[in-house]
Amino acid sequence: MKIGPIGVWPPVVLAPMAGITNAPFRVLCREQGAGLFVCEMITTRALVERHPKTMRMIRFAESERPRSIQLYGVDPVVVGKAVRMIVDEDLADHIDLNFGCPVPKVTRRGGGAALPYKRNLLRRILREAVSNAGPLPVTMKMRKGIDDDHLTYLDAGRIAADEGVAAIALHARTAKQHYGGVADWEAIARLKEAVPEIPVLGNGDIWCADDALAMVARTGCDGVVVGRGCLGRPWLFKDLENAFNGSAERARPTLGEVADVMARHAQGLVESFETERYAIADFRKHIGWYLKGFTVGSELRRELATAQSLDALREEPGEAGARPAVAAQHRHAARQVGGAAEGAPAGRMARRPVGLPGPRRRRRVRYLRRLIRPGRSRTDPAPLLRSGRPRPEAARCG
Repeated sequence: MKIGPIGVWPPVVLAPMAGITNAPFRVLCREQGAGLFVCEMITTRALVERHPKTMRMIRFAESERPRSIQLYGVDPVVVGKAVRMIVDEDLADHIDLNFGCPVPKVTRRGGGAALPYKRNLLRRILREAVSNAGPLPVTMKMRKGIDDDHLTYLDAGRIAADEGVAAIALHARTAKQHYGGVADWEAIARLKEAVPEIPVLGNGDIWCADDALAMVARTGCDGVVVGRGCLGRPWLFKDLENAFNGSAERARPTLGEVADVMARHAQGLVESFETERYAIADFRKHIGWYLKGFTVGSELRRELATAQSLDALREEPGEAGARPAVAAQHRHAARQVGGAAEGAPAGRMARRPVGLPGPRRRRRVRYLRRLIRPGRSRTDPAPLLRSGRPRPEAARCG
């Protein structure tokens, strides 16, 4: 896939995510596999005014090539100035424009996913960006529209192609949907048919490499944009590279390997933010994503989430390699022998009977007991649906 002069293989793009796709996370993803890795959204006015925080956000690691910046703005003149500043000061090799943010504080001002509804304003912004970009390719990311009654993606796609945009990424949901429901991949196919002359990238519900292959096969899009699917899983880009190269190999990191990645991520944030306390606080949101799918107890998760320093954070992953494995062994043994595992620690694990794995099941049992009111047979309680509501009358079931 070609985006202007930039060749992208595999045809995979890391979606810009506020507070997520900073330099340390991008470096981790880039180490796993190739692609195009875009920084978090930058406000054009803050960039033009050289706001200190914004200037820190656009810093790239030495290993990052090509460098991609995503801009957000609603004023064509300011957008043009921001693009010209990037070109003159060699701040990036590729510029992406955000027309897909569904956050209310953005859309209420007519920006993000709401902006393409104003066709003339969209055209002016794209024209200013492309005309000031010089040799740098300009792309855009958008959604289907505001809601199902106000779809804009086909008109926006044609405007973008007319104004010289190098590629379009479509998140196949409306702004109203945010991230709920199921992405409408058919909309990606319709957009590709509407603008066959430029690359179209699909975004939405790509959780594994096979999802990416399925999207390309089903829609005919030129590439994919990965967002939430890589949270806590930078190795997804290794899977994507293998998949697009025809390999069935998939990454299956152990808990110890994940702990090493977590430590490197936290260290990178400390070096990037230059303030350890702020960096560790920023890292906390990643902990749940990294540990998802592992049998890590709530106590350890809480200790990791409340760590105040890098040293304290590094101590916990070392414990994580043993604790979950021991707990899993005890739990497996308890289910096999019908009671607590031999040598299991005293406490809830030792007291818990087979078939009652935890507080949720016990609450369910208490709820069922309350349903058996006086006058109802205790040996033949009314059948219940999974939701706990009485099953419809037998006559209605046929």
